[in-house]
Amino acid sequence: MRTILDGNAKNKHDLAMVDTLPKDRYFRDNRFPLAVIRSVTQFPMSRHAHQFSELVIVSKGSGVHVTGRESWPVSAGDVFVIGGARAHEYRDTDGLVLTNILYDPKLLAMPERDLRTLPGYHALFTLEPAWRARGAFKSRLKLSMKALAYAEGRVDKLERELSTRAPGFRFMALAAFMELVGALSRCYEKVAAASGGDLLRIGKAIGYLENHYADSVRLDDVAREVHLSKRHLLRMFKEATGLTPGAYLLQVRVARGAERLRLGEDNVTEAAWQAGFNDSNYFTRQFRRLMGMSPSEYRRRMAESFSP
Repeated sequence: MRTILDGNAKNKHDLAMVDTLPKDRYFRDNRFPLAVIRSVTQFPMSRHAHQFSELVIVSKGSGVHVTGRESWPVSAGDVFVIGGARAHEYRDTDGLVLTNILYDPKLLAMPERDLRTLPGYHALFTLEPAWRARGAFKSRLKLSMKALAYAEGRVDKLERELSTRAPGFRFMALAAFMELVGALSRCYEKVAAASGGDLLRIGKAIGYLENHYADSVRLDDVAREVHLSKRHLLRMFKEATGLTPGAYLLQVRVARGAERLRLGEDNVTEAAWQAGFNDSNYFTRQFRRLMGMSPSEYRRRMAESFSP
């Protein structure tokens, strides 16, 4: 269902308030938290946050987007992601039309395995929002008119599925959303590559770790892949993710091991080996630390949850 919002802030007091938008106002089914909102902001839109994430595509017009102490101009073709807890607002709007895709990444079961190998996905959906929150935002995805038309077409398809709710609409809507996310991730990679963006380099480093988790990965390999010195890579990676590349790789390996245990394909030793661990005891210790239970207990619980 298409919803039109008119962001009309009456006075400065309104702009100082933060309205947290609840999930149940926008999601018809909280078990499938995905919605499309068309926002016509002929007036400033007051500062607000939400209980979900927001993928924003600027369809028409222009304005100034403000998050905390940071502000930057936006116009047709701009794309960015806002995390739920991050308050933001729009000022100095001139015919600004926003296409907002609202989603809850924790509840929306997206098959991210292959998507997470895309450097542009990490840069646009994870790294850029985090950097923006710390005032280090210096990049943005800007779509060409052709790319914008393509993205709007995918949004139209998503919106139709959510509106008609025909049999299988959840599958079709999620497929349309994932197609949009994948296309935008590829666009970000092309745009950022032309300017040598640092976020894309860290995205490439993450993609490299996601692709080579089962291999013997050295910091030298990652630094060479993204054309950075080891010192620069370590500093930027920690700043962007809060982890060292080694700690991030360990989390990926544990996640891949958990995936194999969840699917029931391997025992603990085989899962550890397939996930890149040479020592099953070390795998068990790290699994317990990160998952809060042993691999054997996790495998048993997963088997019970899927039994008839």
